[in-house]
Amino acid sequence: MGWTCGALLLVASAGSGGGFARAQASQTASTQPVPAQRAPAQRAPAQQAPAQAGMMSRKEVTGILGASRKIVSPNGVEELLTIPVNGTKQWLSIRGRDRRNPILLVLHGGPGSPTMPAAYTFQSPWEDYFTVFEWDQRGAGKTYASNDPKALAGTMTVEQMTSDADEVIRYLQTTYGKKKIFLLGHSWGSVLGVEVAQRHPEWLYAYLGVGQMVNMQKSEKIGYDFALAQAREHHNSDAEKELLAIAPYPGDAGSMTFEKIGAQRKWLMHYGGLTYGRSDFSYDANAWELSPDYTEKDLDSLDDGSLYSVTHLLGQLMAMNFDSVTTFKCPVFLFDGRHDYATSHELAVEWFKKIEAPQKEFVWFDNSAHMAMQEEPGRFLYYLVKDVRPLAVAAGDSAPDNEVLR
Repeated sequence: MGWTCGALLLVASAGSGGGFARAQASQTASTQPVPAQRAPAQRAPAQQAPAQAGMMSRKEVTGILGASRKIVSPNGVEELLTIPVNGTKQWLSIRGRDRRNPILLVLHGGPGSPTMPAAYTFQSPWEDYFTVFEWDQRGAGKTYASNDPKALAGTMTVEQMTSDADEVIRYLQTTYGKKKIFLLGHSWGSVLGVEVAQRHPEWLYAYLGVGQMVNMQKSEKIGYDFALAQAREHHNSDAEKELLAIAPYPGDAGSMTFEKIGAQRKWLMHYGGLTYGRSDFSYDANAWELSPDYTEKDLDSLDDGSLYSVTHLLGQLMAMNFDSVTTFKCPVFLFDGRHDYATSHELAVEWFKKIEAPQKEFVWFDNSAHMAMQEEPGRFLYYLVKDVRPLAVAAGDSAPDNEVLR
């Protein structure tokens, strides 16, 4: 989404005047994506009264999920840890069934919307082929909760967060003895990903952009036009009225407000521009509730971190423009959904055609919008393994293939 997941839900809810709890995400198809600020009184009934007979507790459910994906291979790794990054404490999830495999670092979207709490729903097969690192960025998720937000407010910049990414990559290189890694940037994470790829191409086997952001102002306009056209096609007078009320959209970069972007996101999502064929984000938001990697306390902090990040980074994000950044010294892959209006698929493919790189590839996901990793997980894995991973295999940075008898 120029914003993804929680941040998108967050601004949509803010735009509709909501004080939003995750539980509302599944009930309010028109005001999506995820929550923010769940008050304790809004928690699931299981916390307020004894569980009904036969009902599992959250601890039991997450225990089952954790056990089912537990990594037991002798050369595998499964860790949740904090590392020092530029004067802060930041969280990593590290999962892979063979340390000999190449590293894949995921830069999540948002700003402030970690992939970690939902990764259990799609990531496990990746762990056969990569050592996957999910990182909660400065101001997001577990990292938000582990630092003083007031002290870090002045450091919430694209420059600082790119420097954080550099530090994380150096840690991975040193700790795991790898000269190069794969870097995957999703949505907001693709901003940091392009910055790292420009500064340190020698660190990367390849940069992979998913829901790639190119020009925020243009993307917002395309998303707005899509939502308004859909509202008119479906004779939705409420949607049309709300969207016309924020015209001209997006306006100048400095004029963006939560109310304006919230209205655009609300209807863009309602008409499948975030997740193809779905009018809300509850399938993902509800999955967070059962994350084996997030405690109840972590979930409470997730929403606060999302709001914090969006508040500090909205202006910088609206000014983002990679139109002239088209020369790369590392391979570039873009995976994009045909129906993505959260970050314009049209701009992504136009930008890709201008890119000069040692190797480049664009993959369309025909049944996806912005969340291709979850919308078409099998096809996503297929192209990761078939087209991306061979760059590391050619360099001898991979576990050997399984023996096959015929």
